[in-house]
Amino acid sequence: MVHAYILVQTEVGQAAAVAKEIAGIAGVLAAEDVTGPYDVVVRAQADDIDQLGRLVVAKVQAVPGITRTLTCPVVNLS
Repeated sequence: MVHAYILVQTEVGQAAAVAKEIAGIAGVLAAEDVTGPYDVVVRAQADDIDQLGRLVVAKVQAVPGITRTLTCPVVNLS
């Protein structure tokens, strides 16, 4: 199982709507509005890195109002 944080930038005023829509996507564990350089932080999981890529490209990035994403897979260093 692969987990990742997806950092999302949105069009001005769209963060709440984007977070709400992303939260309904299968594989998304949480989607929250935040302040700072990103507008929404998403916690997602997938069976493998390829499925994670498909989740981000085909589903998350397809949500209207998103201008940019940055996917940060979680690694176990211990």
